[in-house]
Amino acid sequence: MSTPVTESAPIPARPLPASYRSTKVRRQRVRAAWLFLAPMLVTLAMVAGWPLLRTFYFSFTDASLSDMSDTLFIGLENYLVYDDGRWFGVLADPIWWRAVWNTVYFSVVSVSLEVVFGVIVALVLNAEFKGRTLVRAAVLIPWAIPTIVSAQMWAWMLNDQFGIINHLLMAFGIIASPIAWTADANYSMWAVIMVDVWKTTPFVALLVLAALQMLPKDCYEAAEVDGIHPVKVFFRVTLPLITPALMVAVIFRLLDALRVFDVIYVLTSNSTSTMSMSIYARQQLVEFQDVGYGSAASTLLFLIIALATIAYLYLGRKQLQLGGD
Repeated sequence: MSTPVTESAPIPARPLPASYRSTKVRRQRVRAAWLFLAPMLVTLAMVAGWPLLRTFYFSFTDASLSDMSDTLFIGLENYLVYDDGRWFGVLADPIWWRAVWNTVYFSVVSVSLEVVFGVIVALVLNAEFKGRTLVRAAVLIPWAIPTIVSAQMWAWMLNDQFGIINHLLMAFGIIASPIAWTADANYSMWAVIMVDVWKTTPFVALLVLAALQMLPKDCYEAAEVDGIHPVKVFFRVTLPLITPALMVAVIFRLLDALRVFDVIYVLTSNSTSTMSMSIYARQQLVEFQDVGYGSAASTLLFLIIALATIAYLYLGRKQLQLGGD
């Protein structure tokens, strides 16, 4: 008698580990992110990458604006070369180093003043008072005006012959005679810094104000109950909490100030007392028509800004690691 053959029950499939599923989802998200970023990256490579590579290339040639077809590779001669007992090149040009000093001085002073005034304006705008919405809109007007327009407006007001600034100062007896604010080397840099601070302080104030409005109210209520002085509350509570937003404002403004061109060029043109690195590069490229030399200056400017960005990112990451520990 034959025994019936019974089929064994199918073994259920084991579920995939949660770590595998999360890794798979993460890979899918990464692929989707790159897919969405691809058009922007291609456009950025065409608009910014190709001109940047061309600038690097021209910095190693003797290219001239009058004849771009006939160029020779000369290596690092545009940067630094020793010939006939003397050093030549951008790095040996005292005007370049004066432009570097002007740019660094302008950046440090203007950004520092913008941070101080921006925090003060943000604290005022964060308080409750009648007409606050109108004041917030009015504060943003300097930032909304194009830089060329605001710089030209200030150039007229600072003019030593018909400027209203000199007229008001003389009317109040502060000065005895008109001052050439943008032509005198003793005042021109401070005039440029003043205009830049007036123009970009609202940007810092806007970022700080956004951070202030996200702060928890219970901390301030507890400090008020304990009778802690408002100044002490600002330095012990408010400032640490808004530091991330403040650092974002600082890095954006610092990178923008390092490549400053328009406000200085409109106010003082090619004056060596205020010449920035961008103006120096433009002078070599356009006025002297030396594409190779100007490209070398532009490359050095790019490297300085890139190093400043890398240093900021490194210090920011170290700060986050220390905070996490």
